[in-house]
Amino acid sequence: MKNSIDTQYIKQLFSYAGDEQLEQFAMLEPLYREWNEKINVISRKDIDNLFVHHILYSLSIAKICTFNPGTKILDVGTGGGFPGIPLAILFPKVQFHLIDRIGKKIKVVNAVKDSLNLKNVVAEQIPCEEVTGKYDFVVSRAVTNMQDFYKMSKKRIAINNTHTLRNGILYLRGDDAEQEMENFKHFYKIYNIGKFFYNPFFETKRLVYIPMYKK
Repeated sequence: MKNSIDTQYIKQLFSYAGDEQLEQFAMLEPLYREWNEKINVISRKDIDNLFVHHILYSLSIAKICTFNPGTKILDVGTGGGFPGIPLAILFPKVQFHLIDRIGKKIKVVNAVKDSLNLKNVVAEQIPCEEVTGKYDFVVSRAVTNMQDFYKMSKKRIAINNTHTLRNGILYLRGDDAEQEMENFKHFYKIYNIGKFFYNPFFETKRLVYIPMYKK
């Protein structure tokens, strides 16, 4: 089966992606197809849409923030490694901690990161509430409602900023994000991912950003 990962499009979107990174992106489809046959981390109906629905969707975070070297990022409820794995490929000098409560999913993440030789990824079976480290950003893809996610992840975010974008939460959601955030008591911003990528899938996708402030 032809590899559907469009590395030329990734290079067009992110000019700083080098040849090694593009090769790693190209390896994602055969790796996930192989592992998905053993452990179902992506819907079998959706595996053919890996590039758009999972890789590009993850990389939408990089459209609003280019992470500096040394940045620490926590991916909560990473599942099969999204958004953490694509972001870790794009930012090889950024440290990623991918966590999930389900051990078999972390098994797949570790296998993928080892095959890609991603030295900047640590994957662990652990709930967010038990993580003790501090991170510049917490990322995730719709693991729970925003109120609950904010409560369990805000303590994991360091206050000292090294980016023009203040440290905080970067959360991938559907088009229900606007309604869900109506009664949210803290500052936030919603990005329409459809403005980043020309694909109908993204017309209903949003990226919610919640910065952390000193009390």
